[in-house]
Amino acid sequence: MNNAKSGIEQLRNNYFRAVDYWLIVPILMLTVIGLFVLNGVLSSGYTDYPQNLYRQAGAAVLGTVVALVICLLETHFLKLIGWVIYSVSIMLLLIMPFDGYDMTAKWGADLWMNLPIIGTFQPSELTKIGLVLVAAFLFEEMANKTMTSRRGFLYLGLIYAVPLLLIARKDAGSAMVIIFSFLFILFIWGFKYRYILLALSVAVVGGLPIFWNFLLSSMQKQRILSLLFQGSDPQSEYNLIQAKSAISSGGLVGNMTGSYVSVPVKESDFIYSAVSEHMGFIGTTAVIVLSFLFLMRCLYVASKTTQKAYSYIIIGLAGGFAFHFIENMGMNVGLLPITGIPLPFISLGGTALMVNFISIGIILNISMNRKISRR
Repeated sequence: MNNAKSGIEQLRNNYFRAVDYWLIVPILMLTVIGLFVLNGVLSSGYTDYPQNLYRQAGAAVLGTVVALVICLLETHFLKLIGWVIYSVSIMLLLIMPFDGYDMTAKWGADLWMNLPIIGTFQPSELTKIGLVLVAAFLFEEMANKTMTSRRGFLYLGLIYAVPLLLIARKDAGSAMVIIFSFLFILFIWGFKYRYILLALSVAVVGGLPIFWNFLLSSMQKQRILSLLFQGSDPQSEYNLIQAKSAISSGGLVGNMTGSYVSVPVKESDFIYSAVSEHMGFIGTTAVIVLSFLFLMRCLYVASKTTQKAYSYIIIGLAGGFAFHFIENMGMNVGLLPITGIPLPFISLGGTALMVNFISIGIILNISMNRKISRR
């Protein structure tokens, strides 16, 4: 009995020593900031408040538990997990147009499903994780010369083509996240950045007319034009104008008047403006610093991981997070085009929050196993 008890205690102690707190603490702090800001936003006229806040808090707690449970898995299961996630996400993307649940009237595109028990769910969020996991192991095989580069890139092309064709037309933001995650892994794998820039330049010059005329909706075109020619169309720039007003009203510690600026989709796409409004310059700076610390820790862990596939996984997931952070903050201040990219761990969305914590669990798993193996 005493031996069993001591064994459990040793396992528990090893677990808590191995947890990478430099990764989990910034994320938990961002989540707390998100709940605080969402409480202020949702309490100002949202009909389903406080139930929507409770759901977000519940998703945060459940997501944290899921992330910590993923840490307990053997790292070599990540390859199997990647294929499972990828396959499930493709199946959901194929079913989505025929599931009878359409949010086009409200959000401009049919991006969500209504699943039993889970509720509304965006399959493209799951696709981002599955693609990174699957691609990482293919890149490792090419790096180790167990697979030729020609065959590897053929497989990668097939693996990426299916979800991108299903996602790009409806959700350009998620498509961009997937592409940038791939480019981050490609660069770390050893593809010279000048070739990446050359390929991007050729793709932009050659594909821009097709992309503009056939893939972008009229609303997406207008958002790009509004960024390039700010002030030319105040009606189409209404969201950005209001977001900037909300940010400027925050001052140092937040708007203390109780009179807040009306910003469309303030709880999600424009949550960064709400952070400034409710927490001021201190709050927005805290979000930037915490995001930076988290991303830098991801790069550090990736650099110290011995197996190449695990480094590629961390780089791919961290690259996706970086794109989300930069794009959301940039579009709120008028530096980047407006897209439906939420701010991770802060924007409203229970299923997105859960998927983000799954990514964190995978990164933590690799970091913890790295520490354990070094002992």
